[in-house]
Amino acid sequence: MIIDEQSDFRSLLMHHVTAHWPDAIISAYDPVAAGHLPDEFNGAGNDIILLGSMQGEERNGVEVLARFVKRLQFPPIVYFGTEDDAQAVSELNPSGHFIRDQLSHDSLISGLAEALPAKEGIAPAGATSGEDLKSRAKALIKGYRFIRALGSTDYSGVYLAERESTQIKVVLKILRQGSRHADSIAAFDRFLLEYETIADMDHPNIVKIYDLGIADDHAHIVMEYLDGGDLRRKMEGGLSEHDAVKYLLQIASALSAVHDQNVLHRDLKPGNLMLRKDGSIALIDFGLAKRAKLEAAITETGEIFGTPYYMSPEQGHGSVVDERSDIYSLGVIFYEMLTGLKPFKGDTAMGIIYQHAQAPVPLLPRRLAGYQALINMMMAKQGIDRLQSAAEIEEWL
Repeated sequence: MIIDEQSDFRSLLMHHVTAHWPDAIISAYDPVAAGHLPDEFNGAGNDIILLGSMQGEERNGVEVLARFVKRLQFPPIVYFGTEDDAQAVSELNPSGHFIRDQLSHDSLISGLAEALPAKEGIAPAGATSGEDLKSRAKALIKGYRFIRALGSTDYSGVYLAERESTQIKVVLKILRQGSRHADSIAAFDRFLLEYETIADMDHPNIVKIYDLGIADDHAHIVMEYLDGGDLRRKMEGGLSEHDAVKYLLQIASALSAVHDQNVLHRDLKPGNLMLRKDGSIALIDFGLAKRAKLEAAITETGEIFGTPYYMSPEQGHGSVVDERSDIYSLGVIFYEMLTGLKPFKGDTAMGIIYQHAQAPVPLLPRRLAGYQALINMMMAKQGIDRLQSAAEIEEWL
């Protein structure tokens, strides 16, 4: 849970956390807009509290910190203050302490990892619990031979497996619904929504879903194993203009199908675009997807998720997003496929977000100038100035 008055600072912390722990469930609290937390607030359901010094005019952050640290069984607290309050904060001895305008990603993640083990069930950064998860998964899912773990969090595990009846390799994504976590029900609901979102779509450039299983305390998805690696790795080796355009067409076609189902992806990035051996590309990871016709009943209204390098100006600033936000993200990816460079870079997530909103759309090299108009139309700062649908990308090309 992040508690601070400044929305930009809350967003900055969110981006740092989700960049390292992509499946982190984050609640953001504005003590001015929502009112100060009541005296009986005990932090229940949170593994860690990130407390900022900006708490409105009525209270300062040190006072709030002093109240929290006195409470028994309160979650670990990491405080983000100023140089002026550093001495007072050190005397209160929170689990972590940073100067808010001097943050670096590595030190922040290291500090959070050190604080997190104080709460049972959370592994520090870099710790592996894959074998434990794999053992649990084997007991849960019958009919599959587990090959190796591909990734894991406290809530879920992703594994490469082989279906015993057909000897076909698949990816198993398994989520446990545990009573220890108050947020686990929300995570479970998001997991099922992810399945329902993808399963509704039959498209050659969207990952195929084979099966869903649900039990009292877990769910699992069986999906296509995409063995060609992700687009990020492919780009590192350099892409030809022909391949960049080919991939853009395929991704745009997938997005068009997604949007036709009234779904937004919200986290388009090269790591969520996988290749098959035949060279076709497939859109994966709908964990942040949101049906446009549904309001934010599962994730907190106003929370910002995604990857700053590929995030539209409106998403980066917590505004309402629609299909044109995904189009902007795809424009960023297309620019990177053509040039091998990200259009905007910065030392902090908020610096990158600022450039998305304010910096001019970058120019392509002269040899690629024929695509500049398309880049301009996909990466326009205002949604109304962009292409209005993914189908228009295909038409333009």
